[in-house]
Amino acid sequence: MKIGNIEITGRAALAPMAGVTDAAFRRVCARFGAAYTVTEMISARAVEFGDKKTWALASMEKDVGPVFLQLFGEDPASMAQAAEKLMELRPAGFDINMGCPVPKIAGNGAGSALMKDPEKCGKIVRAVKEAVDLPVTVKMRAGWDAAHKNAVEVAKCCEQAGADAICVHGRTREEMYRGHADWEIIRAVKEAVRVPVIGNGDVVGAQSARNMLMETGCDMVMVGRGALGNPWVFREINAYLTDSCTILPPPGLSELLVTMRRHMGLMAELKGEGRAMREARKHAAWYLKGLRGAAEFRRRAGQLCTLADLDRLVEDVYKANKETEETL
Repeated sequence: MKIGNIEITGRAALAPMAGVTDAAFRRVCARFGAAYTVTEMISARAVEFGDKKTWALASMEKDVGPVFLQLFGEDPASMAQAAEKLMELRPAGFDINMGCPVPKIAGNGAGSALMKDPEKCGKIVRAVKEAVDLPVTVKMRAGWDAAHKNAVEVAKCCEQAGADAICVHGRTREEMYRGHADWEIIRAVKEAVRVPVIGNGDVVGAQSARNMLMETGCDMVMVGRGALGNPWVFREINAYLTDSCTILPPPGLSELLVTMRRHMGLMAELKGEGRAMREARKHAAWYLKGLRGAAEFRRRAGQLCTLADLDRLVEDVYKANKETEETL
C-alpha cells in the first residue's frame, strides 16, 4: 500500500498517543514490525512560538522506519506554517489530528472539535498540503457524538482537499475510549473515498486486526492501547495476516524483560535518566501485567527513579517468574 509516494510495508501502524508514543516507544514498535509510527501530538501554535520542549517532542533522531508527525491546531494558516517549519526534522509525512477528545484540546477548537466544521477540516488539509511536499494524512473519530456521526462527510472534505490517507477511530468524542468501537463507520468511510483508509479502535491482537480488515474493508489497521506493554502485537499481526493465519506465541519471559530494559534504556539515553524513569513507570506497569507477583512489581515500578532501580526490578521479576516459564 502507498500513502502518497511512500510505500508502506505491513498491515498495522502504531497510533499516536500523548505521553506514550515518544521516540523510544516508536523505535521499539517499529523493530517489532509496525508499518509506520506517528509522533505524539505537536501543537502548531507552540511550533510557531519556537517552544523548545515542543521541538524536542517532535524529534525523530533515533527513529526507525517511516514516522509521521502529528500536528494539532484549529487555524489553517498556523497549521501550514508549523508544518513548513517542521520539515527540517524530515518526517515521512504529516498527520492532522481531528480526533483528540480531551477537553484542553477539543475545548479550544482543535482535535475532535474540528469535526463540527467539515469545511474547516478541508481548509486545514489544503493549507498543509500546499505548504509541504510530503504525504498528509488525517486521524478522525466517528463524529462528535451519537447524533453527529459525520466521519463520511469529513473524510470526503479531506480527500477533496488532498489528504493522502484517512484513519478513522470508530468512537465519537462523547464516548472518549469507552464502550466498543463502531467498525461500521469505518466501512462507510472506506466505501466513500478512494484514498487508503486505516481502521482504529479495539484492535488488540492478530485476530481482531483480521476481523477489522474483513468487516470494514479498510486497507490497514492502527493499534493504540493494544500496544501498551505489548510491542510484539505488530509481529503477531503481520505473521497472522501473511502466513496462513499463523498464531505466534506470546514473548517468553526473557524477551519481555530484555525488551522492557532496552526500551527504558533508550528513554534514558534520549531524555536523561531522571525524567526517563519517571515516564517509564507506566510503561513498566504495562509490561509486567499478568506476571507472577505483578501487583507488587507494578507497585515498585511506580517508584522507579534510576536505571539501577529498574535493573533490580528486572532481576526480581525474572527470579519470581523463571520457574513458571521453565514449566511451559
